[in-house]
Parts: sequence; C-alpha cells; structure tokens
Amino acid sequence: MTFDREPDLDNANVGTPVFIMEYLRKLPYQVASFFACEAELPVLRKELGMKKSNYLRRMVLLGMFVALGVVISPILRVEGMCPMAHLINITCAVFLGPGYALLCAVLIGIIRMAIMGIPPLALTGAVFGATLSGVFYKISKGKIIAAVLGEIIGTGIIGAIVSYPVMTYLWGKEGLTWFFYVPSFIMGTLIGGSIAFLLLKRLEMSGALKRMQESLKDDYQKDEVSA
Repeated sequence: MTFDREPDLDNANVGTPVFIMEYLRKLPYQVASFFACEAELPVLRKELGMKKSNYLRRMVLLGMFVALGVVISPILRVEGMCPMAHLINITCAVFLGPGYALLCAVLIGIIRMAIMGIPPLALTGAVFGATLSGVFYKISKGKIIAAVLGEIIGTGIIGAIVSYPVMTYLWGKEGLTWFFYVPSFIMGTLIGGSIAFLLLKRLEMSGALKRMQESLKDDYQKDEVSA
C-alpha cells in the first residue's frame, strides 16, 4: 500500500492539551520537558529555558535540615520535649516555607522512630508546628516572631493534644490525659523557638537571611514579587 502524499504531521492533533500546557509553563523546563509532546519542547524551551530553577538547591538544603535535625535531636531531649526539633522546624519554615517544613518534620520523625526507637511523639510533636510556623511566617509577610508563634501553637497545643489518643490507643501508654503533654511540649517550643528567633534575627539584621531566601527562589517567583 502506498500513499499519494505524506501525512501532514504539522497540523495533526497530537499536541499537549491546553490546560496541561498552562500548568507546565509554571514548572522548570527540566521538569516540564518530561510531560510535554516533542512538538511543544521548542516553545517551552523559549518560555522557560531562561528562567533559572533553584529546585535542586532547595532539595539540598532540605536534606541538610533533615540530617541536622536527626543528629542534634537528642540534645536536651526528654520524652515529650525536644527543643532542637523546634529549632529545625522554625528555621526550615523561614527558609523554605510550610510545605518543605512539613516534609522535613515528617522525614526527621520517621528516621528518629526507625533508628532511635522514638515513639510517635516524633511526628505529633513536629508536623503541626512546622506547618503553622511556615504559614504564620508567610501570612505575616516575613515576621520571625510569627514563625515562632506558629510553632508554639502547632506543637505546644495542637500537637500535644493529638499526642494523647496516638500514644494511648496506638502506642498503648496508660495514665495519660488530653493535656498531659501540653506543659512539656510548650516548654520545648519555648526553648527551641528562642534559639531559632535569636539565630534568624541575627541573620535578618545582617541581611544574610534575605539574600539566602532570594537565592532559593526560582526566577519566575522573583518576577511575581517584583511585579
């Protein structure tokens, strides 16, 4: 069988759907290129190729926070109080935002539970504070004290209360009440939060904090801020 003419591939309906292309334009080219059709690659390369992505830099910093959090977590730790975890939560939230801070807290908690035999408090005493710390910092438009307050509320109150059913029904610990962990959790957040506040405030006063945060943003994020 032969064709009288070659197929018109240029006008064939083989492109990536419009709504997918709109989403891909928000991603770094290295990521978007995996999902776009070959015909759209030149367009994406033109639109995104010159926009620098610092995704790898953020992931490296996240890994450093996780490693540091695991190593320094035993300092000043007693059951129900881990000040160094709150230091990492707040610092990660300020540098990377609530999503990365939550991921950091989850990874540190899982590693501590698997390697150090820490009870589920490693998770309940970290994830809520890390998330709220990043959210409060973002809502307050960069106030460090707001990040500390988010950690105190998220861990000292919410995490402490959630720890009661987790430790009672999943871990089998007896003699607990709803507010059993509140005093120790708040004490831990005050200690770790104070250290984080002094550290971050020092970086802020020197201008290093702003420069480091800018170095972690993608180019399109910087364009949105300047606009």
